[in-house]
Order: sequence, then structure tokens, then C-alpha cells
Amino acid sequence: MVKDLTEGSAGKALRQFTVPMFISVVFQQLYNIADSIIAGRFAGEDALAAVGASYPITMIFMAIAVGSNIGCSVIISNLFGAKKYTEMKTAVYTTLVSAFALSLFLTATGVAGTGWLMKMIRTPENIFADGALYLEIYIGGFVFLFLYNVATGIFSALGDSKTPLYFLIVSSLGNILLDYLFVAGFHWGVAGVAWATFLAQGIASVFALFTMRKRLGEVKTEGKAALFSWKMLGRISRIAVPSILQQSFVSIGNIFIQGLVNSYGSSVIAGYSAAVKLNTFAVTSFTTLGNGISNFSAQNLGAGKAGRVREGFRAGLRLTFVIVVCFFAAFFLFCGGMLRLFMGEESAVALHTGEVFLKIVSPFYAVISVKLITDGVLRGAGAMRQFMASTFTDLALRVLLAFALSWRFGAVGIWLSWPAGWSVAAALSVLFYRRLQKAWENDRKGENTP
Repeated sequence: MVKDLTEGSAGKALRQFTVPMFISVVFQQLYNIADSIIAGRFAGEDALAAVGASYPITMIFMAIAVGSNIGCSVIISNLFGAKKYTEMKTAVYTTLVSAFALSLFLTATGVAGTGWLMKMIRTPENIFADGALYLEIYIGGFVFLFLYNVATGIFSALGDSKTPLYFLIVSSLGNILLDYLFVAGFHWGVAGVAWATFLAQGIASVFALFTMRKRLGEVKTEGKAALFSWKMLGRISRIAVPSILQQSFVSIGNIFIQGLVNSYGSSVIAGYSAAVKLNTFAVTSFTTLGNGISNFSAQNLGAGKAGRVREGFRAGLRLTFVIVVCFFAAFFLFCGGMLRLFMGEESAVALHTGEVFLKIVSPFYAVISVKLITDGVLRGAGAMRQFMASTFTDLALRVLLAFALSWRFGAVGIWLSWPAGWSVAAALSVLFYRRLQKAWENDRKGENTP
């Protein structure tokens, strides 16, 4: 059901909208983690390392899908808030056509370049074949992944965060069951992990698209919406392209870091892979809440209610800090037990690697959460230059410091680069938000001046 986020209590509306989004990301990350747990437990440490070694490359493809999700979501939210329903439908159709074409091109390109990509990140020989196989199957299903992410962005833009949750719950549970069947039952190794994701994502994508078509039919328009518009594509691209670049460059930065990690051997790769999956769980949760803030901000700015954006921002911070405390407690205090989900006691080096990583980064979850919530407002307001400046600062610092500090402190130096990048980038995002808020206040004063 579509929902107008421009009416009622800002805090209540935001909570009702973002909590299902958070639950969605919990299920999404659970099945991502399940991939690694099942691979590590039933196929061995090398299988866990193989899945982990290809992870930064899969995140590039995911980054493009998520960036497109953000771009279409902001524009559609803005048009929905302004009650321009015909233009809104044109934006939806244009997004779907463009996403399908782009995903086909990326799938063909990615499958053809699988081996080159794995060599680029210096994947060790003992896990190269499995890592390349996992990556090839994953990229083969990218069309489904892309369309599913775009569909969830459209649902969120219409104020509906529950429908994607239902699809994701079913998809996640199905993925975990297929993981177990293919890996523990059929002994397919990393190929089983990849095929489980392929099938679960494909089914979820098809059902999401059918449901979205029905949902759009419930929105009445005065005229017939165009199935494709170059002008609308340009408008969406002004938000989507910077978002894709931001997401992609972060993933490319992670590839450089993964290449650096790979030089320390498969045990360190396995420990890092397990720990970074847990860390991604936390950061993706904060990012998802930030995306909710983007939709909330875009709808209210489209309706001319900039004052509600500040209320939503504060409510978003309060909600996020509750989640921050939970992740910090789990990953700092109980990191050993959580890492043992992925591997046994015999993986002593891998366990130690993961524990050190989590103990370094988890105390800074409050910092990165502030950045991501603030970034949500910047995106929703269309302030993409400021958003990208903050994100690229984080990326550049993390990559440069990872290489510089690793010379002195080894792998620990790589982990230390995370808090440094997060802290500087968070300060920039808050500065940009304060300037944006001041501009809105000046606009309101100008409107009230006779």
C-alpha cells in the first residue's frame, strides 16, 4: 500500500516507514552471512576464503543496483509527494526499461571478465578456481538482482516499505534452505552457495515486478503515462549516476583493500571475510535507514514541507543509535562467539584476524551512522555534490591509510583505516547538512517577509 510521508507526526511516520526497511536488511544480511557460514562449515576454510575473496567484486555489481535504486527512489518520492502521478509513473517505467538494458550489458561484460577480475585482486592460487566459479554464477543472475533492487526502491518511494520486506523474508529463508541443500546435501561447494542466491533472487525479482505492476494500477492518473522518456531518464540520472559512482568507487576502494588483504594468505582472508560480513551487516543497516530518510526528505521537499525534514532527521538519529548500541555490544563484546559461527577452533589465525578487525571498527559505529543518516537528507534534497565529496573523502582516506599503515602495522594497519575515514567524512556530511538547513531557514524567512 502506498503511503504519504508528508502528513502526521514526522517521527511516527518515519519509524513506521523505516522499521520494515531495517527488518528487510536484517533478513538480507542474514542470508549473506548464511552463505559464508555454510561455506565455511561444510566446505572448509578455503571455500569461505573463496567466497570472501570475490565479495568486493560482487559488491561493485551490487553498488550499481543500489545506486540505481537510490536515484529512481528520490525522483519518484519527490513526484509522489508533489502529487504528480502521471510523471511519477513515467519515472517508474523509464527506470525499469533502463535498468533491464543496463543489467543485460553488465551481465555479459562481467561473465566475460571473471578471470581477469579475480587476478586483479591477487587471489591466491589455492582458492582462485572456486572464487572465479562463485563470481561467474553470481554475475549470471545479476539481471534479477538489479531489477529486484530497483523494484524495492520504487516501493519505498511510494511509502511502502512492507511489501519488499515480505518478499525478502521469503527469499532469504529460501536462500538459506537452498544453501544447506546444495552445499551440505549435494556437496556442490561454493557453486551451491552461488546457485542458491541466483534462484532465490530470481524468484523474488519476478514476484516483486508483478506486485509492483498491480500496485501502480491503483494510482489514478489524469492521462496516460509514457513508457519511456529521455527527459525523465536525464532527471533520474542526475541522482542515480552520482549514487552509482559513489557506491561503485567505495566498492572499487574495497577491491584495493581486498587485494592488500589477499597478500597475507588464505587464513587472514577467511578471518577478514567473516568479520567484514558482520561489519557489512551493521553498516548496511545504517545505510538502509539513511535511504529511508532520503525518501522521507524527498517526499516532504516535493510537498514544500522542509521543516519536517529536520524533524525526520532527528527521529532517524534516535532510531539509529538504538541499533548502533546493539551492534556494538554484539561485535565488540561477543565477537569471538559470532566468528565461530563461520569456522572452527582449528582456524586460530582466522579467528584472531576477525576479532581484531571487529574490536577496532565497532566502537565507531555511532560515527558512521551519523554520516549515513545525514547523507540520506543530502540525497533526498538532491545535494549530490556534497554527498559525493563526503563519501569520496572516506574512500580516499581508507584506501591510502590502509596501504600506508599496513607497512608499519601489518594487517592491523588496514583495519585502522576504517575509523579514520569514517570520522573525517562524518564531520563533512554534518557540515554540509547544517549549511543546507540554514538555506531552508533563510528561504522560509524570505517567504514570510511582506
